[in-house]
Amino acid sequence: MFNEWFALLFVIVNFTIFLIMYRLFGRVGLFVWIGAATVLANLQVVKTVELLGLTATLGNTMYGSAFLATDLLNERYGKEDAKKAVWLGFFTLLMMTIIMQMVLLFEPASTDFAQEPMEQLFGLLPRIAAGSLAAYLISQMVDVHIFSYLQKKFPKDSQFWIRNNASTMISQLIDTLIFTSIAFLGTYPTDVWLQIFLTTYILKWIVALLDTPFGYLAKRFPK
Repeated sequence: MFNEWFALLFVIVNFTIFLIMYRLFGRVGLFVWIGAATVLANLQVVKTVELLGLTATLGNTMYGSAFLATDLLNERYGKEDAKKAVWLGFFTLLMMTIIMQMVLLFEPASTDFAQEPMEQLFGLLPRIAAGSLAAYLISQMVDVHIFSYLQKKFPKDSQFWIRNNASTMISQLIDTLIFTSIAFLGTYPTDVWLQIFLTTYILKWIVALLDTPFGYLAKRFPK
């Protein structure tokens, strides 16, 4: 049960840091968070763990926090800022992918010890990044539009949980299907891929529920 309890602690720590970032730096902090979250999530996703008896990838918490950040931008600053943040995350990930692939092409010195582990980590990055870039851009834009639509249907502050959870859960389903298909289908056996797809979406669904109180706390901060 260590992974399950540690995952809960991991969620709390991630979103606490998220709140601190927003409280200290406001809207700029949300933009920076989205850029960092897209990079960290795509590094973490390489690692698979056992959760609730099923195989899952890491990165779901950090990735989920990016969706909360765009929802907060949409909620407090408008749709255009949310879209700008989506593109910021997209180009941050694209930049990391291009630069790190070039880094791997340098011939290492005879005393170098980093090339092999970097190849193991970033050698997988192009396919993962391709899946992530496609999934991220499509799902985040869907999230922005669904949130804006729900904002008109459920405009009260007390209904933020509806806007946040509904838009995130729909967009995360699209994201998970696109990403796991591009990144892992054919790499893992079909039954393992299906486990990764289901557990990834379930974990994202749980993270979306858990981040709701943090969203309400963030809404109390001054703009």
